Amino acid sequence: MEQGSNQRFIVAGLLLAILMAAMDNTIVATAMGTIVSDLGGFDKFVWVTSAYMVTTMAGMPIFGKLSDMYGRKQFFIFGLAIFLIGSALCGLAQNIVQLSIYRAIQGIGGGALMPIAFTIIFDIFPPEKRGRMTGLLGAVFGASSVLGPLLGAYITEYISWHWIFYVNIPIGLVSLFIIYRNYKESPQHSKQKIDWWGAITLVIAVVSLMFALELGGEEYAWDSVQIIGLFVIFTIFFIAFFFIERVAKEPIISFWLFKKRLFATSQLLAFLYGSTFIILTVFIPIFVQAVYGSSATSAGFILMPMMLGSVAGSGVGGVFQTKTSFRNLMIISVISYFIGMYLLGTLTPDTSRMLLTIYMIIVGFGMGFSFSLLPTASIHDLEPRYRGTANSTNSFLRSFGMTLGITIFGVIQNNVFTDKIKKAFNNMQGGQMEGQQSLNLGDPQQLFQAGEREKIPDFILDKIVHSMSDSITTTFMLALIPIAVSAVIVLMMGNGRVETKKNLSKG
Repeated sequence: MEQGSNQRFIVAGLLLAILMAAMDNTIVATAMGTIVSDLGGFDKFVWVTSAYMVTTMAGMPIFGKLSDMYGRKQFFIFGLAIFLIGSALCGLAQNIVQLSIYRAIQGIGGGALMPIAFTIIFDIFPPEKRGRMTGLLGAVFGASSVLGPLLGAYITEYISWHWIFYVNIPIGLVSLFIIYRNYKESPQHSKQKIDWWGAITLVIAVVSLMFALELGGEEYAWDSVQIIGLFVIFTIFFIAFFFIERVAKEPIISFWLFKKRLFATSQLLAFLYGSTFIILTVFIPIFVQAVYGSSATSAGFILMPMMLGSVAGSGVGGVFQTKTSFRNLMIISVISYFIGMYLLGTLTPDTSRMLLTIYMIIVGFGMGFSFSLLPTASIHDLEPRYRGTANSTNSFLRSFGMTLGITIFGVIQNNVFTDKIKKAFNNMQGGQMEGQQSLNLGDPQQLFQAGEREKIPDFILDKIVHSMSDSITTTFMLALIPIAVSAVIVLMMGNGRVETKKNLSKG
């Protein structure tokens, strides 16, 4: 454990940094419509999100490894500084291309913050306190996915979209000052050779895959030369990365860690939970707006119960990980998560808000365990020199799962909606089709605009609403498949648990 550190201040600084970085993408997504209307470049707006996610994901394992080699503090501060510089530049962007470039700079910093923050907690706290602290950090991470859209909507509507980036600066500066002044890190670190070839091949592979997933089906067809080419580049460089890491003396991702049962299962669960949780934060607000006809602000607030559930789950997981095994706690998690997702899959336009609230609390509670338990399980029984690598791998795979999840399930939802809307209107008689010509049936945008929604004839609106509802609930039901796979993996976790002096003496 590091000595001479003011732990309360350090935790406060880490919480501020995690909240800021984790909320960033959701805040930007909420404001994207306003940003595009101001800056233009509708055909390029996808790059604003892609640029950030690509550099963040590529940087996570690299910064994790560097923090093991040269220390946590300097790379955390470096990441925070780069993130703040990128935020300031984003607020000054004059066009969508500039904004995308500045978001990439932001992402470089973001790739260092999340994994190193969790690792610092393990460095400064003994085992009996780590659970509570990681539960707190996990709760903040879970809360950010809900607070982000609310904050983004408020700032965009009442101030200016520029301030969704400027707001990071005071928060980040306070975090930087706290960590710089209070975190006294041990100067003893192993000097190792940097695996540059591994870093290069990983970055190229991740960038290619991210662009293929972001642009496929939007900018270019899935079977286009561009998308196929990106998948080919990803395959080639990922295979190269795999072989380089097997022979490297100090690999960025130590594949031997996957021989440890608890580490391997934790990584797989992070990937699967990430791939399913992201669809909840995206499709529940869409359901509330498009099906219930609520405003964007109401759609943001509707996620509050899920946030509270995830905070509770993260807290319970953090507190009880010193009292029982990771597997036992994750069994509770996956059961609650499965039940909650199933219940959401039964939603209809007639489902009451109260029932929706209960369903979200259940699914959020199940998901919340993963925020505190999986990072802890990833580092369990590892030497300090491997903790940064292990934690960054966990963060990387969760983010990777989120990216794949929203892409795959997004395509599914869109296809189901399109099929159902076509069938619904093909069954309508000629007399009922009056007024349909003014409605773009393949574009549900009118459902989200109160003024436009009122112009839609009731019998047509009913068809669209039910088609949208069915497409979203079908997506939730299909998400049960990766959750069921997660249940099998949870059973394979073994009996590993956080060992403290108290439970060691009992043993």
